[in-house]
Amino acid sequence: MSLALKEPMKPTLLVSFLLHFLVLLSHATTDHDADSGSSGTSIVFTTLGRLDYAFDIFSLPIQNPPSETRETKITDGQSVNFNGHFPSPSSISLLRNRTLIRTVGGRPDAPPLQLIYVTERDGLSNIYYDEVYSDDLFPQIAGKRSALEVRNRVQIPLLDLKQSEHRASMKDKPSLTGDYLVYVSTHEESGEARTSTAAVYSTELKSGVTRRLTPYGVADYSPSVSPSGDWTAVASYGPKGWQGEVEELSTDIYVFLTRDGTQRVKVVEHGGWPAWGDERTLYFHRRGEDKWWSIYRAILPKTGPISTESVVVERVTPPGLHVFTPATSPGNKKFIAVATRRPTSQFRHIELFDLKTNEFKELTRLVSPKSHHLNPFISPDATRVGYHRCRGQENGRGSSNSKLVLQNLPSPVPEISLFRIDGSFPSFSPAGDRIAYVDFPGVYIIDPDGQNRRQVYEATAFSTSWDPVRKGIIYTSAGPEFATVSTEVDIISIDINDVDQPAVKKLTTNGKNNAFPSASPDGKWIVFRSGRTGYKNLYIMDAENGEKSGLRRLTEGPWSDTMCNWSPDGEWIVFASDRDDPGSGGFELYLIHPNGTGLRKLIQSGSGGRTNHPWFSPDGKSVVFTSDYAAISAEPISNPHHYQPYGEIFTVKLDGSDLRRLTHNSYEDGTPFWVPKRIKAVDVVWPEDKPLCEFEDLHWLNEMPSQLFGAKARFPNMTYQCGVSF
Repeated sequence: MSLALKEPMKPTLLVSFLLHFLVLLSHATTDHDADSGSSGTSIVFTTLGRLDYAFDIFSLPIQNPPSETRETKITDGQSVNFNGHFPSPSSISLLRNRTLIRTVGGRPDAPPLQLIYVTERDGLSNIYYDEVYSDDLFPQIAGKRSALEVRNRVQIPLLDLKQSEHRASMKDKPSLTGDYLVYVSTHEESGEARTSTAAVYSTELKSGVTRRLTPYGVADYSPSVSPSGDWTAVASYGPKGWQGEVEELSTDIYVFLTRDGTQRVKVVEHGGWPAWGDERTLYFHRRGEDKWWSIYRAILPKTGPISTESVVVERVTPPGLHVFTPATSPGNKKFIAVATRRPTSQFRHIELFDLKTNEFKELTRLVSPKSHHLNPFISPDATRVGYHRCRGQENGRGSSNSKLVLQNLPSPVPEISLFRIDGSFPSFSPAGDRIAYVDFPGVYIIDPDGQNRRQVYEATAFSTSWDPVRKGIIYTSAGPEFATVSTEVDIISIDINDVDQPAVKKLTTNGKNNAFPSASPDGKWIVFRSGRTGYKNLYIMDAENGEKSGLRRLTEGPWSDTMCNWSPDGEWIVFASDRDDPGSGGFELYLIHPNGTGLRKLIQSGSGGRTNHPWFSPDGKSVVFTSDYAAISAEPISNPHHYQPYGEIFTVKLDGSDLRRLTHNSYEDGTPFWVPKRIKAVDVVWPEDKPLCEFEDLHWLNEMPSQLFGAKARFPNMTYQCGVSF
């Protein structure tokens, strides 16, 4: 971080920045203490796709033909940068006065690119302000800067992340209006199962005072501030809340006063991602009855009360392609920017839609045809469009960043270090010297420092678990995941002691769905789930000889008991089950003694809730798991593909008390493993080059409904050609 200063900072701002650096310093001190052998444990888990993202924010001019040479990368290539916003000149003036950013001789009064955006650095989600000066655009100022200023960039974090609940939270969708930053945060827990903590807040940059604008008990997403700054529109859940949607959220659009959240009123039923065209016009997206995602316009009445009955809603973009996440510019009535998925492309692109001629103009496909481009935004003067895309080699162009094996994240629990791993179903050997994980297809092992990676099983498998007594023995489920009870999936053991040829032994032989093995602490038995009776229940078998030495049924019933784990003291087995509502897809956690007694529910995950992949703490007193207990934190369509665009990592004690949320993001966190020792709290980089950006767009956007649905009749002036200029 670098600040170019004109004069000493005012005390309030100086304190603000000192707090920020003290937080970083304290985090570093904690890391040092952990490295010195202090007591503690670690939790390692998977976040689908996250370590592949490498997002940066880019910009293209609107009026001239787009080309690779005219695309500007605004953010600095550090971590993940996304969901940008071009502030208005008035806001920039206030911000520059507050931060006292130095003006360099010869620099234009209005720097060309000024940006507010979300960034994830050191595992922390924050909102940054950048000023970026391009020598290509302004050669007259090249070489004239002060030696105290980092070349081409001024960068400032806008929120102070203290050692508190604010530190472990998600920040999203920022806007700057006057002296106030408006954004989403998840730092206030609801205390209710399957209730989102996503709420809109405003922070006065001068004082740092933060006000919650969203009523308690309500979840708000995707805020947009009107051109005057007086009103904020959001996609919101009412009292019904989230019902488990993984594609389009069942949100409505509400409007309220930006200054304090009052005069809140619902203006549109069924809609998301609002964007103000002017003080009385909102654009938003929804999936229509014809199944195409399209942009709609809501026209608010000029006089009289505002309600869903008085607001006129009309469709703007046609069927025939998916169109979503609209962006507008104050006073610009000519066009909007949108993200699209066309039937002719596998990639998400940014286009302009002419509101007068009903024509599309393609932008990013002409520059990066094989990259996904997300969440456009337009400059206040309507001359530039911004978006984020991957800077990596597979889904973008070029990258100077190294991919991580393990990413260290800030933990809200001081005695637990937290890590994201580049793989699924991680588990550590009893000695802690090797990690087993799944990288579909196949099972791999690797040292905790990223060295000595090798494949030990090449076919499709899921879940990993080490034998606690016999060194070098790994158990896994060999076969397809998410399969029916009659699908052949078998428990196998893999002896990795032979480096050249790991020995594989099949422990189940019935040809049914056998999965999620976990060994008893004495290494004699394995608990696993099996679909051999037509339902998935739990069984126990011999760890060395498998079911041919006998089998004991542990649970029985017309439901699914699965994802089991044996406690370190041997007293309990924890598992996930849908027995409260079989076949519903809702899972909760249960405990049972290995002899079949003591069955009880550990946690109530809410009606239809999904609580899965439990794993005991090393002392056997708590369980870590993944759950939709915190519902969903952002509109799924604003992100790349996640099978489940929810799922945070939680811990709970065996009596059901002390429920703690460890992660805050809008991704899919899962398959956690509790490591008996405290891992060095630093990122671990792959020792060899690994490609970034191998993620996919939302799978359900690949489903193109029957073409047009008579669109020509309903939109007679619509143009379906590409590359139309204004």
